[in-house]
Amino acid sequence: MARVAYVRVSTVEQNGARQIEALEKYGIEKWFCEKVSGKSADRPELKKLLEYVREGDVVYIHDFSRLARNTKDLLEIAEGLDKRGITLISNKENIDTGTATGKLMLTMIGAIAEFERQNLLERQREGIAIAKREGKYKGRKAIDIPDFDIHYKRYMSREVSKIKLAEELNVSRPTLDKLIREYEKEAQTKAVLEKKIKL
Repeated sequence: MARVAYVRVSTVEQNGARQIEALEKYGIEKWFCEKVSGKSADRPELKKLLEYVREGDVVYIHDFSRLARNTKDLLEIAEGLDKRGITLISNKENIDTGTATGKLMLTMIGAIAEFERQNLLERQREGIAIAKREGKYKGRKAIDIPDFDIHYKRYMSREVSKIKLAEELNVSRPTLDKLIREYEKEAQTKAVLEKKIKL
């Protein structure tokens, strides 16, 4: 039996030391740590952990939010481990999925967490709707990149990678993806209009 721990923080600025300190008491033999958002289950270290563990092993986490951000992902991971005979123990929630009570509590906590998250999102949407009606909501400031067509051509001709271009323009990868989509859509619309004019 191996005692394995999974530690995750959302950003590079955050530190996983608090989680590590909380889990050290379990005599962890193998650590999997990463700095990535929990929104996606597609995480390198989590994948390595799931490939590493075997029947009889125990996976320790500080709390369920480190493992997943929604009920669906949390239950999928927990059930996947359970089917393979691997126990999941959450330090903060004091839950052991190796027991019937632990399995029941996992389902209940996951459902409550998702319910609260959906309520928060709904309140945010309501707040934005009210602010829009009152003319107070401005949204995110639009990002304007001068001569973006030049950068786009460099990217398309493989002179620069998407990661490198994002660094050069001082924007995140998702923002660059959005800028590229908007540019391509605008170029496509322009091409259609020019074609109609010629006709």
